[in-house]
Amino acid sequence: MSQSIWVVAERVPSGVSRTTKELLGKASALAGGDASRVEAVVLGPADDALLAPLAGAGAGRVLVLDDARLAPCRPESHAAALAALARERKPEAILIVGSLNGRELGAALATDLEGGVVQECTELSVEGGLYVGRRGVFGGNLAADVENRSAGPKVFTVRPKAFPLPEERAASPAIERIAPSIDEKDLRAKIIELVAEAGKTVNLDEADVIVAAGRGVGGPEGFRVVQELADVLGGAVGASRAVVDAGWIAYPHQIGQTGKTVKPKLYFACGISGAIQHLAGMRTADTIVAVNKDANAPIFKVAHYGLVGDMFQIVPLLTEGFRKALKG
Repeated sequence: MSQSIWVVAERVPSGVSRTTKELLGKASALAGGDASRVEAVVLGPADDALLAPLAGAGAGRVLVLDDARLAPCRPESHAAALAALARERKPEAILIVGSLNGRELGAALATDLEGGVVQECTELSVEGGLYVGRRGVFGGNLAADVENRSAGPKVFTVRPKAFPLPEERAASPAIERIAPSIDEKDLRAKIIELVAEAGKTVNLDEADVIVAAGRGVGGPEGFRVVQELADVLGGAVGASRAVVDAGWIAYPHQIGQTGKTVKPKLYFACGISGAIQHLAGMRTADTIVAVNKDANAPIFKVAHYGLVGDMFQIVPLLTEGFRKALKG
C-alpha cells in the first residue's frame, strides 16, 4: 500500500468543482502537508487550463485517465478504470465529491475493490492509522464516526462545503497521462445525448446564500417573492420536498434527505415547517433565518433568527431592506 491519497476530480462546465478543491485541501492536511502524497485523478481527456487549478489547490501530481470514452459520466466505466489503476498504484484513500454521481461512483468503486465506502462525510481524520469518516445518521440528528477498515484503498464520499477552500498556491502540476484499462463490457450504458433543462441553472452546492420555500408559498406563483429576495442577495432558490412533489418547482431545487445537502453562509427558510428530512439537508448552514406563521414550527429550533408572521408580508420587507442596504 502506497502512502498516496487520491482525490477524484469532479468536472463542471467552468473546469473543476469547488468541492474538488476543498477535498484537495483536506487531503493535503491528512498527508501532513506533503504535496507529493496528494494526487488528483481526472477521468477523460483534459487540457492544461483544467489541470492547473488542481495543483493550485494542493495536488502534487495529476493522473489523467486519457480516454475519450471516460468523458461522459458513467459510474460503471469510471469505477472500472479507477479500480484497475488503484490495484496497480495502491493509494491509501480515495476521496470523491458526494454528489449524486459521486455517491454512485463511490459505491461502485468500493465494490470493484472488494472494500467499503463511507458516504456523505462531513469530516475525515486518521486515528491510530485508521481512516475515519464522520457522517450524519438518523436524519442528521446525530453524527457517527465510521472507521473504514477495507484491506485496500479506503473510499470516502464527502459533502460539498464540508471543508474550507485551501489557499491557492503557485504550483505547476506534475502531469501523468495514462491509457486506462477499460473493457467494452464496462461500457454497457451509452450516452446518446445530453439535454439541459430549460430555465435558470441551479447550483445549490456552491451558493453562499439560499432562499428556500415550503408549503407556505401556497403555489408556484408564491415563489416570485422568494426569487426576488434571492436575486437581490445574489443567491439561489431552494425548496422542500413537499413543494417539489406538488410540482410547484423542479427537483434540482430540492433540499433535504432526498435532495441536496447544502452549507451556505446564509439560509432563509420561508414557509418551511422544518420536517426532519429537510433539516438533514440544511441544518449546518452558517446562519439560518426562519420565516413562518407558526411560532411552534420545528424550524425555529435550528434557526439562528426567527420571524413569526406571514412570509408574503415579511419577505418583501426583507428584500427591500437588503436592496437599500446593498446600494449603500
